[in-house]
Amino acid sequence: MKDILSEIIANKRFEVDIQKRTITIEQLQDSFDNFQTQHSLSKALVASSSGIISEFKRRSPSKGWIKESASIEEIIPSYESGGAAAISILTDEKFFGGSLRDIKMARPLVNIPILRKDFIIDEYQLYQAKIVGADAILLIAAALEKEVCHALAEKAHQLGLETLLEIHNIEELSYLSRNIDVIGINNRNLGTFFTDVENSFRLAEQLPQEAILVSESGISNPETVRRLQKSGFRGFLIGETFMKVDNPGEVLRTFIHQINV
Repeated sequence: MKDILSEIIANKRFEVDIQKRTITIEQLQDSFDNFQTQHSLSKALVASSSGIISEFKRRSPSKGWIKESASIEEIIPSYESGGAAAISILTDEKFFGGSLRDIKMARPLVNIPILRKDFIIDEYQLYQAKIVGADAILLIAAALEKEVCHALAEKAHQLGLETLLEIHNIEELSYLSRNIDVIGINNRNLGTFFTDVENSFRLAEQLPQEAILVSESGISNPETVRRLQKSGFRGFLIGETFMKVDNPGEVLRTFIHQINV
């Protein structure tokens, strides 16, 4: 199967280059002066009984359109009222149908952390995330050289953004640094999009016990969450399970109730 990640990253470099020509990084730097973290993703996960990070995602390369007409104004508040610990918003347009505008619209609607989920390759994107109101950013080990990942994590902290480092295999453990707040284990191979939840259990055994762990992708059953909780996971990033239904917030509420019974 074609390496989807390589295609996405190539397009992302092209996008960021165009964005830099339109608005310089110096102009972004002059756009704000608040470097404090407004809502802590790591603290929210530790404090939550469910740890659900509900994702707003209109489409994906593997599934196509999930909900093309998805409304930020309707879904995002329903996630908070349904019990989400935090919200993840896809901001990649070409492959996931999202935009930075989605976070900007969502920020005033909820009082829980918002994660900018995108393919971050340049510090320019960190400034963008901060300006639109994100509280944390995703760093994908498979998409970055190790030194670049470390530099981006450090810069994110300087801007008051928390970091979620996503890994998929044991070789990527070396991407961990003191500037990583949360470790996400992706059960989906970003090259082939094959998904295996057992990947979370395998890698969790190799990670520090004090780490705040998030399992990502392929989670659709409350029993799976309970199993992962027993293995030390505090967070669970779930998107398609909620986005494909008519009332994501209510399905989330029921899902959390089933976790806690």
